[in-house]
Amino acid sequence: MKLNEINTVEELEDCLSIPNQRDVETAREIDGDVLVLGAAGKMGPTLVRRVLRARDRAGKKWRVYANSRFSDPRLRDRLESWGATTLAGDALEGDFLKGLPRCPYVLHLIGFKFGATGNESLMWATNSHLPGRVAETFRDSRIVALSTGNVYPLVGVGSGGSREEDPLGPIGEYAQSCLGRERVLHHFSATHRTPICILRLNYAAEARYGVLLDIATRIHQGFPVALEMGYFNVIWQGDANSVCFRSLLNCQSPPLVLNVTGREINSVREIAGRFAEIFGVEAKFEGREGKTALLSDSSRCRRLLGDPEVSLSEIIELVARWVRAGNPTLGKPTRFEVRDGKF
Repeated sequence: MKLNEINTVEELEDCLSIPNQRDVETAREIDGDVLVLGAAGKMGPTLVRRVLRARDRAGKKWRVYANSRFSDPRLRDRLESWGATTLAGDALEGDFLKGLPRCPYVLHLIGFKFGATGNESLMWATNSHLPGRVAETFRDSRIVALSTGNVYPLVGVGSGGSREEDPLGPIGEYAQSCLGRERVLHHFSATHRTPICILRLNYAAEARYGVLLDIATRIHQGFPVALEMGYFNVIWQGDANSVCFRSLLNCQSPPLVLNVTGREINSVREIAGRFAEIFGVEAKFEGREGKTALLSDSSRCRRLLGDPEVSLSEIIELVARWVRAGNPTLGKPTRFEVRDGKF
């Protein structure tokens, strides 16, 4: 399915979870069960479904386990209907992790960002303490762990973005706790020789969520768009799903770190202008572009795993059509414009 054919949530989720040939080839090489921790988040459901569909196309029989607290039982039912084995429970509670099946492949998606201000202790426990427990429990597995580009400092717009080997400089406690996640994973990888891949993602986008939706919504509603964080990276959520799954075969010790995002550095002003053109309105702005922004260079990831399949223009057209139609969103602004790290 192409993005210009998407008009409903069902079509969107189907598109996000269709495996490409590289996913199917990965599924052929995987020789054991896959466990997804945090399967009910923004990325989890369509990632789980993508893995299941890649497995089926590859003719394999290994199982996919999906863990979450599942506060919405309907989502758990959907995952089960797709073929996943769901495991309900809070990974932070007691000995819950010890009771999970020892799958040779683990996708660790659990993280705490929004609402962290005022709830810092839970944020640190989730982002820094829990990954250590996961790495200890699954020391004999291959682990892919989601991190964030927020571990980098703001860099000059003309720099091309931060690279994996650049000095880190997290701004604010959220970003610091995410750096804590990475440090803890490096420790346990060294201690147990556990192969790990850390994915610094920013920003994933689809029709219901992401920087593009945030900008499009403000333009459509006639509100000004903030320019202080004047530039950003973005990648289609389906492409991020593919990278996450295929990274299971690239885990190593010490951990491999990959920036996961699109090729371009995008201008907030230019993207807002494009949405204004589509909607037939005037773009309004507030503030001025800073000389620095949160930017990542994804060259290493693209050399290893290939370029994203979905272009920026395709995502823009989909998001514009989605907003104009008044279709549902996740109601979770990215707050990409924040420069002080307080989410």
